[in-house]
Parts: sequence; C-alpha cells; structure tokens
Amino acid sequence: MQENASETMQDTPRGARLQPKELTYQNHTVASDDSPKKHASRTTKASSLKPTATHGNFETVRSGYLFKVDEIERALRESSYPEEFKNLQGIDDRKAYRALKRTFDIAFSILIFALFWWLYLLLAIIIKIDDSKGSPIFTQERIGKNGKPFKMYKFRTMCVDAEDRLEELAPLNEKTGPVFKIKDDPRILRSGKMIRKLSLDELPQFWNVLKGDISVVGPRPALPKEVATYNDYQKQRLLIKPGITCYWQTRTNRDSISFDDWVDLDLLYIKQCGVWADTKLIIQTVGVVLTAQGN
Repeated sequence: MQENASETMQDTPRGARLQPKELTYQNHTVASDDSPKKHASRTTKASSLKPTATHGNFETVRSGYLFKVDEIERALRESSYPEEFKNLQGIDDRKAYRALKRTFDIAFSILIFALFWWLYLLLAIIIKIDDSKGSPIFTQERIGKNGKPFKMYKFRTMCVDAEDRLEELAPLNEKTGPVFKIKDDPRILRSGKMIRKLSLDELPQFWNVLKGDISVVGPRPALPKEVATYNDYQKQRLLIKPGITCYWQTRTNRDSISFDDWVDLDLLYIKQCGVWADTKLIIQTVGVVLTAQGN
C-alpha cells in the first residue's frame, strides 16, 4: 500500500503544502489561498490561545493554530477533492473477489482465535486488575457498509466514564474533521497505553469479522455522529465493509494525517482493492504491530 498511496498522496496534510496570504476575518488574521482547488481550511496564529469550548465557526485549537470552519470554507474544501475518487463504485459486482475475501475473513479470524486465545485471556485479566470497575471488553455502535449500524468490540483501554468525559475534552481535539484524538489522553488506563501501542485493543474485532459486520481489510468503521457530518464524497467510505486495517492504519505518520487525507486513503483502497492490495496491507499491519507503532 505504501508505494501506491505515496504516488497519490503526500505525507503532509494539504494545508502544509500551501503558500497562503493573510486576510482579516472576524477580528483575526487568517491565512487564505488563491486556489480553492488546493486547500480548504484556514488557520490563524494562536500560539498564545488556550483551548476553549466550541462556538460558532471555531472548531478547535491544534498545535498553536485556531481552525475555523464556515460555509465558504466548506465549499472550498469540497472543491479540492480529487476527481479520480468521485463517483466510485463498490465491489458488489465483483462476486469472485467478494467470495474469496469473505472466505479469507472467516479462516483468518478462526486462526487468530485458535492461536491467540491465551492472549485474549491475559489481556482481559490485565485490564480487570488495572480497572475493576468495568468489563474488559468495550462495546460501541459503529456504522458499516451502506450506513448499517453494528456493535463493535474492542479491549477497553480507557476508564469506564470515557464517553461521558468526551465533551469536556472536545476543545483539545488535535484532529481535523469529525474524528477525535488527543495525545496523552487522560482517560487512557495504564494498561491501555501498552495495549494501544501494540494495537492489541483491536483483537476482539475478529468476532465482528466472523459475524460479517466488518472485514479484515477495509476503511476503519466510523461513529454515527461522525457519519452524520459526512458529505456525499465522504459517504463513499461506506460503499464497502469497514475493516480492522487499512491504508491509514499502516501509515507511520497516521496521527498527523488530516481527516480529508484519511478519507482519500480509504477511497484509494476502494478504488484499488483486490487480493494483492489486501495481502500487502495485512503484511504491513503485522509489521506495524511487531514494531509497536500504535498510539
């Protein structure tokens, strides 16, 4: 995947490749680009600003920049989407590939359970010792193919009230778009840091694979509230089953990738998916796990 993705995309977010000029907007100096084809987001220098609650056009403070979104900006961003990723088709007509993919999903999941049942048990015990208040398994609703909701399973790496504390942490969000991620999240358990580093929190999702909710390879399943903000271009992520691993998952710089570039990587997979692409992604994912590149 890395070779293919690097041909289509750069390691830096779209905004980092611009030579913007400054303009005044709502009493702030912001950067704008003459070419809406290149970039959609504006930033204002705010190194002295402290994260505050979300108001109006202000979304979040990230790395010394204040990200602002309004309808004009949204239109500029949408005009920058690659033409090659518009109007994609799913894989419903590729019956042979779908059958082979499903057969592999079932066989590989059974193999994982057979070989690593002891690791599942060990992780459950470690989590329970670290935080006895909740179940070692975290269940959350996600959105699958064609917008179908399902219950996704993960090893719990956060405190039991993590969802309730999300709103208070929202102003610290370091990601663009509807996804949420912050470095050194205070909700993460001591054991959770290790489990995430090794990407072991994803292991229970092989049960979702067996059930047919997701595949081994595919775009990561999104939350309902995230999907609710998708435009038609971003909704193409739902054309196929989500997966445990994907192009984004195997990128060493995945935590710095913008949401728009993340979507583009998923659409690149939908455009390229096949036996060879899936095989490469699985091999690369093993490398990510063995080298502890999770976060």
